[in-house]
Amino acid sequence: MDNNLLETLVATMQDGLLVVDTEGRILAVNAAFLEMTGYTSAELVGKPCTVLNCTGCEIYGEKDGHRFCALFEKGAVRNRRCGITARDGHTVHVVKSATVLHDQDGRVVSAVETLNDVSELVRREEEIQSLRLSLYQEGYASGIVGNSRSIQALLALVGNAAHSDAPVFISGESGVGKELVARALHDLSPRARRSFIKVNCASLNENLLESELFGHVKGSFTGAARDRIGRFEAATGGTIFLDEIGDLSPSIQVKLLRVLECGEVERVGDHNPVQMDARVITATNRDLEALVHEGSFRADLFYRINVVPIHVPALRERREDIPLLAQHFIERIAARSGKPIRGLTTEALEVLLAHPWPGNIRELRNTIEYAFVLCHDGLIRPEHLGARVLSASGACDGKSAAPAVERVRCVERHERSQREDAVRRALEASRGNRTEAAKLLGISRVALWKRMKRLGIL
Repeated sequence: MDNNLLETLVATMQDGLLVVDTEGRILAVNAAFLEMTGYTSAELVGKPCTVLNCTGCEIYGEKDGHRFCALFEKGAVRNRRCGITARDGHTVHVVKSATVLHDQDGRVVSAVETLNDVSELVRREEEIQSLRLSLYQEGYASGIVGNSRSIQALLALVGNAAHSDAPVFISGESGVGKELVARALHDLSPRARRSFIKVNCASLNENLLESELFGHVKGSFTGAARDRIGRFEAATGGTIFLDEIGDLSPSIQVKLLRVLECGEVERVGDHNPVQMDARVITATNRDLEALVHEGSFRADLFYRINVVPIHVPALRERREDIPLLAQHFIERIAARSGKPIRGLTTEALEVLLAHPWPGNIRELRNTIEYAFVLCHDGLIRPEHLGARVLSASGACDGKSAAPAVERVRCVERHERSQREDAVRRALEASRGNRTEAAKLLGISRVALWKRMKRLGIL
């Protein structure tokens, strides 16, 4: 290729181009690289590449004051996400690819790197994460709705656990929303952009579950017509959620323990281990400690999965969240069905507050779904809630639900007063500066604004 044409192509590239010799000295850069970093060519050419402080560089040795870059050992790097330092000190987020160059005798003489500026993409990802956290702080993390103390404590624990890769064990009654907690752990974690794989351990027999979890090779059993990866491999880089783990057979428990201890899986019919990099979250509505004492669940597996225990409270333990949950379901179902239903009458809410909810949030959601079938105007009334809910709450035999309602309303008034006092004190301490007030409260500025609007103190 003509040298002039080559120089023109390099000069007009949108990606930054950097050429370094085997000792890490910069030999050449293109215009896009200079624009990206703010340097001039004279400030870079001949200087060591360490001036860029690239977070993606690997050093494999040092001799006579020279550091040897692992690129010259590996020969190439593909699509590595890293950061370099611009002339003014700010970090430029880039995706880097690099390869070594050889002379006619096959000796390595230099390396060429292309760098794609993804700073804007990183900024948008940070904005999305900030919005996620705002919703999370408002009690809407991946569908978890509630402002009660127990839910706020749960969300705080989820927020802390999300940034760890330690195994999480979620316990709670059927219908409380354990899968939503698992989803929130994934969505708030650094793995959020990768897969969230769910496996119901009670839905398959032992042989099928083993293949589903770990994969199999062709011919390993009747019907295995081709190789297949398991759910653990599919979750690489992301999260795997094992629901109903208390139903695992003893043989699957042994294999799962090996996966957790060694970080590798073996497909059925194969003896070559495959590395596994998935965050493991487990859940059950059964009492695993009791199963351990009975001998039907391995103690070593229980302690391995129970590193971060999270208990999801039953709905009857957080009745103050029922109005918020009911309205949440009403708005979702109305949007899906197109029915102009906007809420509940006071009498219908009293029935919901008095019901014991043995089926927890799932039962509440199904009750609202049923009410949408019967209701044809703007508000759901007691007769739309179904005989079972009415009879369990005492509404059918003349018993009053008012004492339960009043207790819940008293709690709501007390918590509202506490939140309002906290917001006012923070605003006074910061002299009205909302950014500083938000920091004092440990919430985002958006969350503070929403709280002020809800409390009527804007």
